[in-house]
Amino acid sequence: MKIIGLNQDIVWKNKVENFKLIENQLQHQDADLFILPEMFSTGFCMDAAEVSDKNEESLEFLKKISKEKNAAFSGSASVEVEGRFFNRMYFVKPNSEVVFYDKRHLFSFSGEDKIYTPGNERVIVEYLGIRFLMQVCYDLRFPVFARNNDDYDAILYIANWPEKRVGAWEHLLKARAIENLAYVFGLNRIGTDGNDLFYQESSYCFFADGKEIAEKKGNLVSAELNLEELKKFRNHFQFLNDRDDFEIKF
Repeated sequence: MKIIGLNQDIVWKNKVENFKLIENQLQHQDADLFILPEMFSTGFCMDAAEVSDKNEESLEFLKKISKEKNAAFSGSASVEVEGRFFNRMYFVKPNSEVVFYDKRHLFSFSGEDKIYTPGNERVIVEYLGIRFLMQVCYDLRFPVFARNNDDYDAILYIANWPEKRVGAWEHLLKARAIENLAYVFGLNRIGTDGNDLFYQESSYCFFADGKEIAEKKGNLVSAELNLEELKKFRNHFQFLNDRDDFEIKF
């Protein structure tokens, strides 16, 4: 499976311009799955009442471009549902089937927990035979929530992770791949946001042994996921058989 992630320089609070930017940057690209950053249509913004999708604008865009390119798309948006706000990660298939995950761990350092409602479900989606665990940014710091119960093959982390803390982002992505014997694709945004936070290019894809397998060209990050190679690696190193049993309470 070929995955392409877009290192997007998100236009602050401007959905129309971000939709145009995405279409232009991916116009001549082919992949099975395209990944967009956290809050790809607005930037990581706490002004939820102002910027949140009231009519599923971001989702409708993903459905449209997914159908046009005959590929799956994933990314998150600020959404309002019955008066509550969620940082909602979508996985949209070309047939318009939608799976979503609401970010569980809200970034209290920026006040996200005061504005948004946490998700109450761990979500895995299967596409073209590969099982993906859906995760958003700050979730990366909580390894128990992402622990592989032999129920997924890859983790998708989408983020707005600033340059000043980017070392932790890279190290934790690699750790999640190694400890869970899984592919980990971490996609971060680039540029400077409306809060004057800078985001350097820092997107990666790691194999289950921690090896970086992504190729980068311009603002695009691509990787090939080989399920048979992963199964062979897991059969040789059967570390998941020794994992602890536990229960996550929501």
